[in-house]
Amino acid sequence: MAERLKDLESRRDEARVAGGERSIKRHHDKGKMTARERIEYFLDDGSFQELDMLARHRAHGMGLEENRPYTDGVITGYGTVDGRKVCVFSQDFTVFGGALGEVFAEKIHKIMDLAMSIGVPMIGLNDGAGARIQEGVVSLDSYGGIFLRNARSSGVIPQVSVILGPCAGGAVYSPAMTDFIFMVRETSHMFITGPDVVKTVTGEEVTLEQLGGAMTHATKSGVANFVTADETSCLDEVRYLLSFLPSNNLEIAPRVDTDDDPERLCEELRDVLPSSSNQPYDMKKVITSVVDDGDYFEVSANYAQQITCGYARIDGHAVGIVGNQPMILAGVLDIESSEKAARFVRTCDAFNVPLISFVDVPGFMPGTEQEYNGIIRHGAKLLYAFCEATVPRIQIITRKAYGGAYVVMNSKSIGADLAFAWPTAELAVMGSSGAVEIVYRRELSLAADPVARRAELVEEYQERYANPYIAAERGIIDDVIDPAETRRVLVRSLEMLRSKREDLPKRKHGNVPL
Repeated sequence: MAERLKDLESRRDEARVAGGERSIKRHHDKGKMTARERIEYFLDDGSFQELDMLARHRAHGMGLEENRPYTDGVITGYGTVDGRKVCVFSQDFTVFGGALGEVFAEKIHKIMDLAMSIGVPMIGLNDGAGARIQEGVVSLDSYGGIFLRNARSSGVIPQVSVILGPCAGGAVYSPAMTDFIFMVRETSHMFITGPDVVKTVTGEEVTLEQLGGAMTHATKSGVANFVTADETSCLDEVRYLLSFLPSNNLEIAPRVDTDDDPERLCEELRDVLPSSSNQPYDMKKVITSVVDDGDYFEVSANYAQQITCGYARIDGHAVGIVGNQPMILAGVLDIESSEKAARFVRTCDAFNVPLISFVDVPGFMPGTEQEYNGIIRHGAKLLYAFCEATVPRIQIITRKAYGGAYVVMNSKSIGADLAFAWPTAELAVMGSSGAVEIVYRRELSLAADPVARRAELVEEYQERYANPYIAAERGIIDDVIDPAETRRVLVRSLEMLRSKREDLPKRKHGNVPL
């Protein structure tokens, strides 16, 4: 037995440095952790149980048969994060550049199947060169197995992709189908075709960072949900995100003890709005004032900034928050902000996270560019997402709530359980000036002093419609509240809604306006 154990340990030692010491040193010289170091840092100390450590490829040709390292370039297994079970794979760039082959993919298939069967989050640490060219179509077929499992796991277990190196070609589609994507500045890259191919096909010259860097995907494409400065902070953020999510769709996120008084008044909110309704203010200040300990974990913070989405806790319970941001484009809804919020709403609904919307929206963005690019279809995504959501849903109207955009922002008419408004709320088809121009167009054209008459009509319209009381009279909102009471009202409302259940008609799935 001693001899056999010695042989086993020798093989394990070989697997632990499968790419060789020189490759590991080059990796470290780039400021990057190895695949194993990432797992060890990410998981709770001593909790990792590796699977398929001694797996090796069985391919032939192009010299592959002479180079058969253990692990085949990916480390898979399970462990815990804050004591909660997770499954993980970590691509090893020091072995074949992290390129995916048949055995590499089989290992990922196995760990994804395990995550689904036991109902735990699946975390993928990506750092690889795409399909293994030497294995040809077999590697492409193997990618398909990953994509299929991504789709089947969607909405069942949280799936998180962490991009810690190159991710190119077909390899980007697995992360794209997961729930969240994390990237690191200057280190992470995602693209369908690299700069050289782009130049050959289109003549366009672009750097790697410009084409597929972290900030490109965080600001322009919206592909990246979170961007950090280095790998350790990135993995810390993944751990933090998991604290807001349940392990699967049949559970709820764990409650966290807090010293923040659930009955606390937010007196600063009485003064947060400027005197003029045309002046901006920071909706994030409203959110951080209301949530536990001012802790708001924003998702896609650099993309479509006219809407803010993120996780927080209220009385220790996880909530998802969607709020218009008057600081950016007056908080208007457009194609990008609608898609961003729709994706967030559907993710919260899939994993039983209650939704709160803070509304200050002047409408949808007008213009030919928006219309030609499909604002109708894209705006309908957010509408569909809220209509479809069955989790507890609460709406808080702080100021403007105009037109169809108000309806889309989680109104009672599309299924919100409770809707509250501050005294400053303005629920109307449109703003005072626009309404007067349309309704009183003929009268203004005949008026002796059109400017003075217009001012009178605008003031009259504001007094009559630019308030929440007509909506309160008709039950369109449930109550008008003192802004200072917002936290207290949300705590009580969420507690009341915790037992909410909805029975939906049986169907295969809805047809989202993609």
